[in-house]
Amino acid sequence: MARRIGMIVNPDAGLGGRLGFKGSDGRADEARAAGAEDRSGPRMMLALQRCHDRLEDVEILTCSGNMGSNWCPIDHTVIFETPKRTSAQTTQEAVKSLCDSDIELLLYAGGDGTTRDIVEALSDPDLPIIGVPGGVKMHSGCFAASPNAAAEVLIAWLEGDLLLARTEVMDLDEEVYRQGRWSVRMYGEAMMPASPRWMQGAKMRVQATEEDEVLEALGDHIREVFVEDSERLVIWGSGGTLRTIGEGIGFAPTLLGIDATIGEKQIGTDLNEESLLKLISNHKGECTLLVSPMGGQGFLLGRGNLQLSPDVLRAIGIEAVMGVVTPAKMLTVNQLRIDTGDTNLDAEFQTKKYLKVLQGYRTTRLLRVAVE
Repeated sequence: MARRIGMIVNPDAGLGGRLGFKGSDGRADEARAAGAEDRSGPRMMLALQRCHDRLEDVEILTCSGNMGSNWCPIDHTVIFETPKRTSAQTTQEAVKSLCDSDIELLLYAGGDGTTRDIVEALSDPDLPIIGVPGGVKMHSGCFAASPNAAAEVLIAWLEGDLLLARTEVMDLDEEVYRQGRWSVRMYGEAMMPASPRWMQGAKMRVQATEEDEVLEALGDHIREVFVEDSERLVIWGSGGTLRTIGEGIGFAPTLLGIDATIGEKQIGTDLNEESLLKLISNHKGECTLLVSPMGGQGFLLGRGNLQLSPDVLRAIGIEAVMGVVTPAKMLTVNQLRIDTGDTNLDAEFQTKKYLKVLQGYRTTRLLRVAVE
């Protein structure tokens, strides 16, 4: 008897990433009107393409249209009709229909908000789920590191090679998030196949009360090497580490956006993909991208900074990417995960094997690049 796997896509997840939105909740129409392209659906398709040759005796149950069948490159059965407009309630109704069809596992594409909706709708809290990362923010531990990783987790679980474990379901308050404040809380737990290699783990916010001197030293290095070069364009990634360093130098960086400086002048704040491409193309001097990996997960690119799209990263150049990591965060990061959304660009990062990270005044180290 064929094993039943449920599959669902949140078509609105991740739409606002390159536009600089801090999430897509309630802004899907606005994002599409601004030219946003589907993100979660194509990433689900990548995952299924990766493993379709190995899905023997597996029946895929899904939704019609852009919540499922549009992104399913293999034989499948539609058990839920997708309405013209979708919402969190639609996701929950679809999940209930899938659960009523006796699925053994749910594979989904979306972000933290999608995960919350799914967990609330599960009739069996022990039903394992695997998230294909498709949102702007993904703090929950039930996401695979990439679409390819999601495929590997699914196959390993089907073959009986993975045990199940509970993980935290977390989400940000997007209204507060858009105002530049980081407010995340745990909404529940979910069951997932346990794989330290393929699953990303939950994000940790790393705080250390004794790192003021380290941050000051990092700021001194960045000032002397990059800021005092009056012709150098510096792109500042998102996050608390870089915001604190930037404020110490005299800039006014955003916590959750992408900013830009040339010399001691801040020339861009909370930039989206289009603004970044224009800025980089008009600049004739050298360029440096400063990014700090996510604590716990280790993602340098592909989580919370989708404005740094493949086109932006190619315009900047891989050699111009520099990580910035405090000692406290270094304790939670042993590799730099890359998930740009472009397999060819990911492969270019993988070819480097290591990337340089700044961890103190004129102190750098190499961390291994991981493309799952």
